[in-house]
Amino acid sequence: MTLTKWNAHAVRLIAGAAIGLGLTACQPAGDRAANEAAEAPANLTAESNAVMPDNAMAVEEEAKKSIIRPEIEPSPTPTPPAEPVERTIPFPAKGTQPDPAGLAQLDTLLADPVLALGGPITIWGHSDSAGSDAVNLTASRKRAEAVRDYLVEKGVAAQRITVIALGEARPIAPNRKLDGSDDPEGRDKNRRVEIKVDLPTPSPPAETPAAR
Repeated sequence: MTLTKWNAHAVRLIAGAAIGLGLTACQPAGDRAANEAAEAPANLTAESNAVMPDNAMAVEEEAKKSIIRPEIEPSPTPTPPAEPVERTIPFPAKGTQPDPAGLAQLDTLLADPVLALGGPITIWGHSDSAGSDAVNLTASRKRAEAVRDYLVEKGVAAQRITVIALGEARPIAPNRKLDGSDDPEGRDKNRRVEIKVDLPTPSPPAETPAAR
């Protein structure tokens, strides 16, 4: 090849290369990205396709989880066993009928579920020490009977009730102070009726007939 022909051939090669570079530079970015993705290793593409769905599924399942589990119901709170009920009804000085405060306590007792169980009721009448023993004993009995009558009037069976008069024999506070003077507050506490509602006595088990 002569020098002139060689130079002409070299010029054509350089021009072709320049045109190729120019076309690559003018290619849109999206097309270049598509070409690059097509040239990525096949195993990398397959690996990405295998991992992404699993991750997406795990995220979706996690989103569905909740700290509240409706399928587990809370355990019911056990009902505490019934116990006997006691009340103390105050009485005014020289009074044998309960005052409004005493009636309010009796109404509370009537609403107590234990009373409705039908157990026995004991009523103790008390007095302070003002007066003779006989007078105080009578006053304490009248107070206890007044409470019994009120309960019976409200529907409590009379045969459930036992009345006990104790007079001044069971004080819960001093009737007099240490200097011998009267103690009005102590006397007020001693003029009272105490009530106790017990639980019903369980019925004895039925006897099993003897085998013959």
